[in-house]
Amino acid sequence: MLNHSEIDSILRALVEPTRRQILERLSRGPATVSQLAEPFGMTFAAVLQHLQALEACGLIRSEKIGRVRTCRIEPGGLAPLADWITERRIPVERHLDRLGEILAETDQSSPKVQDQEKDDQP
Repeated sequence: MLNHSEIDSILRALVEPTRRQILERLSRGPATVSQLAEPFGMTFAAVLQHLQALEACGLIRSEKIGRVRTCRIEPGGLAPLADWITERRIPVERHLDRLGEILAETDQSSPKVQDQEKDDQP
């Protein structure tokens, strides 16, 4: 069973472009907070708030050794969202497959109907 509050927190975290960019950067490997803050031109405190939001919903984790905090992407952090999307995608795909079958049946029967109409004409 999916935890909808977990999905909501992931979506709230991902709605912010800065957080998505941080995730993009972390997908290439771990980085320190200073390295993550560098391209954004914002205060260290502001970047820390973004990191806290990402960590709170389980998308990243951080570790502090001495004075250096290193962040890394959390494997499986997006899994709840991926599961939620899959649960909605599968029924839609089934409906589309069935629609395709119906349309294929209609296409196959259409020439017969048209040929029969031609034969019925004087």
